[in-house]
Amino acid sequence: MMKQNKIRKCYRFVNKNLTSYQDKSTKWEIKKWNKVKEKLVPCKNGLHASLTPLQSLNNIYGDRWFVAESRGKKIKKKDDKFCASEMRLIKEIPLIVIKRFALFCAKDCLKYYKKRYPDDKRISNCIRDTELYLDDKISLKKLTSAWSAAESAAWSAAKSAAWSAAWSAAKSAAWSAE
Repeated sequence: MMKQNKIRKCYRFVNKNLTSYQDKSTKWEIKKWNKVKEKLVPCKNGLHASLTPLQSLNNIYGDRWFVAESRGKKIKKKDDKFCASEMRLIKEIPLIVIKRFALFCAKDCLKYYKKRYPDDKRISNCIRDTELYLDDKISLKKLTSAWSAAESAAWSAAKSAAWSAAWSAAKSAAWSAE
């Protein structure tokens, strides 16, 4: 069990309507404390979050991402998640942050795909076009066509060792566009 009275910064996702994914009855209001009185049981009863933004990306249960605070009793579930008896949302993290992070991940994976398929530019073009779209320099229609080509490239690579890097790059880039 973690310290009880210390307020701790954390990160969590909630649904569009500010409810929790598992417990639809928990309604969140920004800066208002939610409390659980029953015994804390990780993944069953409690208010769940992660201590870092990166850890919270392993627990995407919702459409909106928030910086939050927890206090009261806490139980650590695993390295990337805990549950607490009290929690509040502090500030929403803009969707563009997630999109830019996905683009960064796609760029990082691209080197593995290029090593195996140096002449295939479909995924490189998709990543480039995703960045242009996020910078408002091309339309969604143009981006969608790049995404289709990148998805095709990923399926072509499915039987090779480069499949995982290609798929990750294509999906990360495509996810950024949503």
